[in-house]
Amino acid sequence: MPSKRRFGRVRKLPSGRWQARYLGPDGIDRPAPETFSNKTDATIWLADREAELRTGEWIDPEAGRTTLGDFAARWVKERPGLTPKTKQLYEGLVRLHIRPGLGDLPLADLTPARVRTWRATLLDGGLGPVTVAKAYRLLRTIMQTAVDDRVIRSNPCQIKGASVERSPERPVLTVPEVYSIADAMPDRFRLMILLATFCSLRFGELGALTRGAVDVDKGLLHVRRSLVELGDGSLIFKEPKTTAGRRVVGIPGAMLADVIAHLDEFTGDRPDAFVFVGPKGATLRRSNFQKYWRNALQAAGIEGVHFHDLRHTGNTLVAQSGATLPDLMARMGHASTRAALIYIHTNSTRDRLIADRLSELIPASDRARNGHDKPTSEEEGSRDDRSEPA
Repeated sequence: MPSKRRFGRVRKLPSGRWQARYLGPDGIDRPAPETFSNKTDATIWLADREAELRTGEWIDPEAGRTTLGDFAARWVKERPGLTPKTKQLYEGLVRLHIRPGLGDLPLADLTPARVRTWRATLLDGGLGPVTVAKAYRLLRTIMQTAVDDRVIRSNPCQIKGASVERSPERPVLTVPEVYSIADAMPDRFRLMILLATFCSLRFGELGALTRGAVDVDKGLLHVRRSLVELGDGSLIFKEPKTTAGRRVVGIPGAMLADVIAHLDEFTGDRPDAFVFVGPKGATLRRSNFQKYWRNALQAAGIEGVHFHDLRHTGNTLVAQSGATLPDLMARMGHASTRAALIYIHTNSTRDRLIADRLSELIPASDRARNGHDKPTSEEEGSRDDRSEPA
């Protein structure tokens, strides 16, 4: 006979093992997932469930039987504030990298060990570490939502540093290399190369640039939106993610003549006319632009360079010019200091210049002793005069 208790019930089964049951807050009679070898263990299990109900930590054990694949698909669909591009990225990560290895598992069955195995399998299979980091970070966020929704008790994504994208260092072009690429492009796209480099513009920002956003009198570009090409071929315009992305960028004076010439030859007169369009006047698409980019690289004898490396090169040049951290953030269009600090920290050329300027402040005699700049007779005389007693 079941033992009468204030909370739940325990009974001895014909097998000799003990079963524990309790009435959940949803009115469903719920047995323990396993039987116990003795009555004490069954009673302890019931006490734990009673404590969870009393503290509000009780979790419906059936909720965790939802598969990760179904939960992830619903998560992406219901996630507020996603841009079309980001939603497309998340759907691709779920479809290509999360569902194949983990999608059929119930949420409650995902353990840290299984997540580690899944991640190791992706890396061993040759998937790039940056993509693996993106997939892991998305999985961790999805599972945290499951924790917040009280579907599971804890997040199984516990690998330290696994969500950090450690991209390989991208190449920095020389100024002559930039102009070699620009000169190898069709005339209508030459200015794109220069603006991407010397004004730190992204491809999408260049595609959305209009005549009205170019102030040639003041030498300024007004970056207001970006053109995005989705996987299905559709084009959309999107606002910057942060207010910092909506910015005004100064055009180097040496480039103004190029800007004016391009506007006169390739851009319509209306303020909303795109600065850069295809040969037949179509809106700029990255997929169509790539053939011109590849041909220009080949003609310039340059390999392994992406279009975004032009912006990376430009940011490096800005840092070398002596820009402060706020200057870099404003020009790059970043609200966070993280990206700008990359250029500050890795700019050894600028640091060498700073060191040389500090060296100039060191007394001439000490510079000479260290093998730099022998003191002039005037400096020696001044030192001798200072050393004589009054």
